[in-house]
Amino acid sequence: MNNNNRVIVSLDFPAAKQALELCQKLDPTSCKLKVGKELFTREGPALIEKFIKMDFDIFLDLKYHDIPNTVASACRVAADLGVWMLNVHASGGRSMMEAARDALEKSTHKPLLIAVTVLTSINDNDIHELAITNTVKEQVILLAKLAKSSGLDGVVCSAMEATDLSLQLGKEFCLVTPGIRPADSSKDDQQRVMTPTEAINAGSHYLVIGRPITRAEDPLAALNAINADINSAE
Repeated sequence: MNNNNRVIVSLDFPAAKQALELCQKLDPTSCKLKVGKELFTREGPALIEKFIKMDFDIFLDLKYHDIPNTVASACRVAADLGVWMLNVHASGGRSMMEAARDALEKSTHKPLLIAVTVLTSINDNDIHELAITNTVKEQVILLAKLAKSSGLDGVVCSAMEATDLSLQLGKEFCLVTPGIRPADSSKDDQQRVMTPTEAINAGSHYLVIGRPITRAEDPLAALNAINADINSAE
């Protein structure tokens, strides 16, 4: 795996102008991009097409969670955009995930399909308020196993669960981990965080990083420093 392309920069911007300005400062051979709900809702598919023309791989982070047919149709449309990766909520269940997988199998362009397990903003107290008796870690493992048995390529998880997931589901099962912060960065609203080196050593394949890059005075220098940190973990 190319270590210099394991960072997924989270484009948490309200509009295209800021996102495009940032991407013009970044190197598509050194990172991928994540487009989430706010930016996609405002700008739509046209912005995805612009990023792809700039040679960036795109993780479309819309976390589909609906009845199987609706999710399958949405995944099929996302694949037609040419995105590199997209995701669904594992809590949508086996039928929904299998429908999404089957829709992508029939697509000309087949992106990676991963599942969200438990959001990294959630801790054990939060999950118990949802009447789930498992700990966060137990729920992540349960949902990750369900995702793999449903034919998905991997999961979004905290790096804190990566070692256990890698051991239980195999090193080829893709682990995409948000909540990554360089040692000198703020945790912001994330509860379960790790540094880039810690996450790679734990078994993460791709690291989702936002503010430490997007709000840096020199985003490319911040990205290069993180990539150097990742390389030191190997």
